[in-house]
Amino acid sequence: MNDWIERKRKAILQVLHDAGTPVSSEIITKHLLSLGYNISERTVRLHLSQLDKEGYTEQIPKQGRKITEQGIIEISRSRVFQRLGFLTAKINQMTFAMNFDLSTLSGSVVINITLICRDDILKAIPLMQRVFEEKYSMGEMVTLFDTGEQVGDTTIPEGYLGIGTVCSITINGILLKAGIPTISRYGGLLEIVNKQPKRFAALIDYAGTTLDPLEIFIKSGMTDYLGATSTGNGLVGASFREIPKASHDKIHKLSRYINSIGLHGIMAIGKPEQPVCELPVNTDCLGLVIVGGLNPVAILEESGMRLDSHALSALVDYSKLFHYSELGIKAERMLS
Repeated sequence: MNDWIERKRKAILQVLHDAGTPVSSEIITKHLLSLGYNISERTVRLHLSQLDKEGYTEQIPKQGRKITEQGIIEISRSRVFQRLGFLTAKINQMTFAMNFDLSTLSGSVVINITLICRDDILKAIPLMQRVFEEKYSMGEMVTLFDTGEQVGDTTIPEGYLGIGTVCSITINGILLKAGIPTISRYGGLLEIVNKQPKRFAALIDYAGTTLDPLEIFIKSGMTDYLGATSTGNGLVGASFREIPKASHDKIHKLSRYINSIGLHGIMAIGKPEQPVCELPVNTDCLGLVIVGGLNPVAILEESGMRLDSHALSALVDYSKLFHYSELGIKAERMLS
């Protein structure tokens, strides 16, 4: 099948998907003509007949065609290439949207949301606290959302609580406000040896994925937070960023201040144009290794708990966050 025919077929499926109800071949043709396709109604009917046979569309008597579940999956898959770069765009959008002020500790930060069964939360907290204590977390702050609460586009469903962890993209926003532009290059698994970051064992380029890299590694069972928090040797989520080399002195000063207020997250700062954790750096840049924001909940997945985690979920006012040591008390109140 040539590319032009395939494009027409996908366009027909898209029209049906957008319509949401059965549509006649005449209306489909009008839509395609308005989009610049040179196509006749007869040709549309021929394509629909073939799409019926392949299970992508279904004829509804006296109403027209509707797209099937298989058809929805097909157009979703065909959009994957179009969505490349979506994650990078979302990172930039959230970076610009957050308005956290370091001097007053006020304003919004970016958080990740993880849904966990209410019955599991109390046994999950000690595991999460291990990650916070070893500083494999994006700072020391966390938040909880009760059943029914709306956070960004997420509503906490019945039987669940929502754990909000600070997303590492918050660092991008802080640096931007300080006049340091940041390029998010890779998300990956960082090898920890004797409690020190050594090298990246796996990497995914942000520009080449439609999903958050750490979500992928967590679900793939590739992490080792249990090892990292017990023996000091393991694999934890981290990302690699680049900033202008002229920011060398400024980033060191800013990093010390960020650490002092409990938002530590910068694990390593490289020298200008020198590799960091064995990753090369572009000309006129220096590299940063930033801890993964989902790390405190990733250890739960590793321990066999069922979770639903979403990176870059929402902007939340910093005042809603609290120290991780208060997790148990806050959770018990919600459960009572």
